[in-house]
Amino acid sequence: MGVMASLFIGVGRVLLSLRYRIRVQGLEDVAARGTGGILFLPNHPALIDPVIVAGTLYPRFRPASLADRDRIAGPGINWITRQFGVKALPDLAKYGESCRPEVERVIRECGEDLAAGRNLLLYPGGHLMRSRREDLGGNSAVETILAAAPGARVVLVRTRGLWGSRFSRAAGHSPDFVKVLLRQGLDILASFIFFCPRRDVTVEMIEPADFPRNEGREAMNRRMEAFFNEDAPPALHVPATPWEPGGRRVIPDPPQVRLQGDPGQASPVVREQVLAKLRDMSGKPGLGDGDQLARDLGMDSLMRLELQLWIEQEFGHHLGDPDSLVTVGDALLAASGHTLDTAGAPLKPVPSSWFRHMGLPAMVPEGATIPEVFLRQAARDPGRTVIADQASGVRTYRDIITSILALKPVLEAIEGPYVGIMLPSSVGAAVLYLAVLFAGKTPVMVNWTTGVRNMTHGLDLLDVRRVLTVGKVVERIQSQGMDLEALRDRLLLMEDVGASLTGGAKLKALLRAWVSWKPLRRARIPGTAVVLFTSGSENLPKAVPLTHANLLANVRDIAAEYRFLDGARFVGFLPPFHSFGLTGTVVLPLCCGFQAVYYPVPTDGTALARHIEAYRVTALVGTPTFLNGIVRVARTAQLESLGFVITGAEKCPEALFEAIHERWPGMVILEGYGITECSPVVAANREERRRHGTIGWCMPSVAHVLVDPDTGERAPAGSMGMLLVRGPSVFGGYLGFDGPSPFVEFEGHAWYRTGDLVREEDGMLAFAGRLKRFVKMGGEMVSLPAVEEALLARFQDPEADEASLAVEAREEGHAVELTLFTTRGLTREEANQAIREAGLSPIHNIRSVIPLPKIPVLGTGKTDYRALKSLL
Repeated sequence: MGVMASLFIGVGRVLLSLRYRIRVQGLEDVAARGTGGILFLPNHPALIDPVIVAGTLYPRFRPASLADRDRIAGPGINWITRQFGVKALPDLAKYGESCRPEVERVIRECGEDLAAGRNLLLYPGGHLMRSRREDLGGNSAVETILAAAPGARVVLVRTRGLWGSRFSRAAGHSPDFVKVLLRQGLDILASFIFFCPRRDVTVEMIEPADFPRNEGREAMNRRMEAFFNEDAPPALHVPATPWEPGGRRVIPDPPQVRLQGDPGQASPVVREQVLAKLRDMSGKPGLGDGDQLARDLGMDSLMRLELQLWIEQEFGHHLGDPDSLVTVGDALLAASGHTLDTAGAPLKPVPSSWFRHMGLPAMVPEGATIPEVFLRQAARDPGRTVIADQASGVRTYRDIITSILALKPVLEAIEGPYVGIMLPSSVGAAVLYLAVLFAGKTPVMVNWTTGVRNMTHGLDLLDVRRVLTVGKVVERIQSQGMDLEALRDRLLLMEDVGASLTGGAKLKALLRAWVSWKPLRRARIPGTAVVLFTSGSENLPKAVPLTHANLLANVRDIAAEYRFLDGARFVGFLPPFHSFGLTGTVVLPLCCGFQAVYYPVPTDGTALARHIEAYRVTALVGTPTFLNGIVRVARTAQLESLGFVITGAEKCPEALFEAIHERWPGMVILEGYGITECSPVVAANREERRRHGTIGWCMPSVAHVLVDPDTGERAPAGSMGMLLVRGPSVFGGYLGFDGPSPFVEFEGHAWYRTGDLVREEDGMLAFAGRLKRFVKMGGEMVSLPAVEEALLARFQDPEADEASLAVEAREEGHAVELTLFTTRGLTREEANQAIREAGLSPIHNIRSVIPLPKIPVLGTGKTDYRALKSLL
């Protein structure tokens, strides 16, 4: 052991003694049998126990050990851990399948070191204990290492007394080691160093002669659990200082995070696909919903991760934590889109400043550009809180301006007129949108859900040189099976940008935010406020440029029509590449002066319900799919502050209306209709004038007319017609598009042709259907022709006169599933492989296949989709 390691051990023992009274049992018995070739296997009740256990084993045994790569990434702690030969492992839940080879390599190296006579400290659980009992499930690390080192000695290490400490998960969430350590240091100082209450900790070691090393993973894990969990004590709170009231006391274990719902309600198609996958992975033929993946199917953490990634790739539902997949039923729920019950993971406290400005009237100041309007709104009260999320906290207008001033020089240096932004709904996304505009660039909102091919097309179309994002978003996207290597050179990670900013630059931005905003008022703002993309039609997505006049016209219409915006608090979860997400939860709050709190995962209904309750949200903008996800899992009390729901992008189901009316009779649902090309709101119901099942009246600045889609003439009153619109919120045309114009001439004016069929009665519009073959899935447009094109390119015989396949959609409850009709005997797996290779995202995947002897066609030779629909 080196000098520095010895020094750290000595200092560490002294510091630990100020808070912990540590008693060690069995160490001498282990040492008496020798000090080499030992595999030490401890339980893991708290983040501090590796320090205690390692300090106990040094210098006599000097074991190597493993640690979470991110937890030891800081420059100080990284240097310290290197002194002790700690091997870094990536977090499987965070980084996904891409890190699997690295995990396997490190485990293999550990086995080789152990076989060579060196010692290893390995935590068989792989993560912090979630309750007072260690649950090893089907974890395979011990089995793998002992297979490589069959002669190694096995010593079990049981640490008691730390469950319930701030370093443990007894509070229901994973603690931050550095923050807790600093807090502990302050508590020790507040206790005058030597008077800090001490926690009794016992470290027990045994070398069992009967360890079942040759009986398989299941036997070894159950033997370790029996030792670790014998008379496991409850969580114990020990006061941080002598002055803390309440004394030592037992606290309850946190509730376990589980998926909510009835797996019996999974559709037959989803059930068969999930069970087939589990049978293939486990080799077990008969599976029940209650069978445990680890204990009954023998699936270790890597296999559960593989299952999680398969679910996300096949069904497009984000799960987050593979440890939440406990049973077969959980896998069925995850594949069906059910979310985690995260009630046990507390949100960070909402600062009181968030609630101080309730009731201020919403208004849109004068101004020709969004930055100009934003600055005038900010000048009303720079210290007013306006946006928030759990990662960034609550931000005032002055906070936002400080960030913009700090980022402006960096963004100005980016080549080209366009800068991409690839972020979910968040404070960071809102701030970056404004910062890019103030830097004289046009923000291009990147939609990663459409797949790499569509993303690359959009960026190439505009010659976007840099895309602003963060590492966690990139890792999350890649963990879902999407290879971003083609975009790697364009990605600019904001954590790297933040690290490159000097202290002087940050101080200068802070002072300017308090003294003078002249650099922002003098900024050269581009004429285009944003570029969004359509969802992709029969070919590739089209670039939609929206000017400041477009977006501000829509914002002013909304502000003039809805009084509930005064003092409103919105929850934003639609990503900013979604036109409703950008206008409704970024531009509208920042320019009108009401608040918005963001959450990045729109499918996590439980977390959204908790945000609504904690931040006292009064209004929500979202699609019925995401709204239903919230309503399905929310407790009644969680949504009591929510007075208004603005919903669009797809039809709101009758069952959702009834559920809301029954549980929250005072909640007002305002159905609307919007299009990306129209900034986006075209029509919506009003507070005092609303009718369920309609999309309401057009916005004040939007003119409309219904025409016969075949003749182009004005549709008779009361009949269905195709909607044409014009007005200041309508865009001027696609960028880099050489196809047919989206505008038509009618009665002396140019109108945007929506392609949507609508009925009108007394000025109120009702959506009737889409002229083109699109379906809404999770609020996103999915092009059926695009899916067909990918499959035909792969499987169609170029010499054949007739199509060999067609794709249609059918509704299964709240879900929409794609069905492939084919004459070629294709399997679903073959079809989805072709879809992935074509660069389309998992939302485009085929759910079922119907073989046909012939694809039906119309007299014109076109596929008869009505006939196919009748077969569903």
